[in-house]
Amino acid sequence: MIDYRSDTVTRPTPAMLEAMHQAPLGDDVFGEDPTVNALESYAAQLFGMEAALFCPSGTMTNQIAIKAHTQPGDEVICDHLSHIYQYEGGGIAFNSGCSVRLLQGDRGRITADMVKAAINPDDVHKPISTLVSLENTGNRGGGSCYEFNDILQIKQVCIDNNLKLHLDGARLFNALVAKGETPLQYGQAFDTISICLSKGLGAPVGSLLLGPAAFIKKSRRIRKVFGGGMRQAGMLAAAGLYALQNHVDRLAEDHAHAKALEAALRKKDFIGEFLPVETNILIFEVKGRFTPAAFAEKMKAAGIHLLAMTPTQVRIVVHLDITPDMIQQTITAIEQL
Repeated sequence: MIDYRSDTVTRPTPAMLEAMHQAPLGDDVFGEDPTVNALESYAAQLFGMEAALFCPSGTMTNQIAIKAHTQPGDEVICDHLSHIYQYEGGGIAFNSGCSVRLLQGDRGRITADMVKAAINPDDVHKPISTLVSLENTGNRGGGSCYEFNDILQIKQVCIDNNLKLHLDGARLFNALVAKGETPLQYGQAFDTISICLSKGLGAPVGSLLLGPAAFIKKSRRIRKVFGGGMRQAGMLAAAGLYALQNHVDRLAEDHAHAKALEAALRKKDFIGEFLPVETNILIFEVKGRFTPAAFAEKMKAAGIHLLAMTPTQVRIVVHLDITPDMIQQTITAIEQL
């Protein structure tokens, strides 16, 4: 099957598997796994941040960050489409005892003015506004990317109002490649950053939380409480390190493949509104002679897996396991409908 359901379905390349096989190992809970240490050091330096923490998932890195930034009763400001709100099991309430101020942004992107207006006054009746969380790229926004200047404006609002700024950067490298930006820019703009290694970068498991050394020390303790302390994790870390060193630039290929699929889909009479395709995610309306579920079944019969994500929309996610031949096969299947 050609699998477009998510960029989480990728499998390690032969070179990545070899790096995993050769990785020196230790006990990471004791801080003694040399490959985990190398990954954390490399990522921190890449973003110009003091330290990093390797975790099993992006949900964990986000939830650790929220827990470390806040106290119970505080409030987190984010867009209503944010992964931290939509797809992390109510973790903000469960893990941190915080409420959430949801903003109605543009494809998951909020503005400085929106953040400023959402900050609660110093009023005993209100939760304390403590943390702003952005997501780049926006999953539910169809891989939408922030303009970096908009991020800087939000950062200034946070500074002026004593709020911290966290980035859910699960697909941050897609944004960096699409916009021609650098990790160092983001390391300077955010207090903490979560990056995922197991999506477009193609590692089998893992995410990193980056931030100041004292914050990461605190986060390491929270990771232990959350059950995220791994032992000989170097084999997984080696995959992540290989991905960071070898799989970033090639994300441009995924973006080009997504554009090719968009062009084919837009020619069909059953395709309605299309979210702008900026990176590797396509979200579009299916109408008329197909429902999203029926369209997905037709494509599945042709050996192509898609995700009917809502009653009106389909999502396609391109990744490193999708070859040019697979793109052409998919275009042919679309043309035949």
